[in-house]
Amino acid sequence: MGSASREALAAAKSALSGRLGKAVGSELLSASAQIESSPALVSALADASLPASAKAEVVGKLFGSLSAGARSVLTAAVEQNWSTAAEFVDGVEELGFRAQSLAEPGLADELLAATATINSSHELELELGNKLGDPAAKAQLASKIFSGKLSAGALGVVTHVVSNPRGRRVNAALTEAARVAADQGGLELATVTVAAPLTDAQQEKLAALLEQTAGRKVKVTTVVDPALIGGVRIQMADDVIDGSVRARLDDLRQRLAA
Repeated sequence: MGSASREALAAAKSALSGRLGKAVGSELLSASAQIESSPALVSALADASLPASAKAEVVGKLFGSLSAGARSVLTAAVEQNWSTAAEFVDGVEELGFRAQSLAEPGLADELLAATATINSSHELELELGNKLGDPAAKAQLASKIFSGKLSAGALGVVTHVVSNPRGRRVNAALTEAARVAADQGGLELATVTVAAPLTDAQQEKLAALLEQTAGRKVKVTTVVDPALIGGVRIQMADDVIDGSVRARLDDLRQRLAA
């Protein structure tokens, strides 16, 4: 996000306080999808030249069916100045993820579990991630797969993501949603890719080292990828530490080819 959008999001997050209803997260996600589907509406609500009061009035007219809590958060978002219209939509969506996380503290874990299920099946990843596929059909498929396995809120996030890909890969979008949910709960999310499973002691030591770097508790998700050969690859937020044997071999090949 651009600097203006980061400031806008930080300001809008202050509205995620007090007693928000459990449905606020799903309401905001629905609102983000509705806004994104209308270029004219995106342009109007993200227009920095329009007075904040005028944009708040648009929210009142078009989103009057939302709960008071959802309207207050959406109004706080439209009253800010965002770097781009697309980042405004991203921001509303993120506020939805955060609101849902407040209602369901275990949301990050559920979304990571759903991502692991999707990653375990190439066919499923293709079906749910098909950018040309019918959004309703993809949402129906996701509901069929995860119904009874995820909470209603987590299932709502998954169906939202598969229905509104916006150029994103479904597994990457769900991982980002999990990161946002973890952040709302005061945790940093780290994805650790290794060639072979870590022992409990190794996981505890790694988590402790990452917590020193992040300055807060870190939730570690381990992915086993034999193609790494050895070593470890760590991704935490936008930072990637690649100490795998495969990365070193790739670097050596590039040096030899130069």
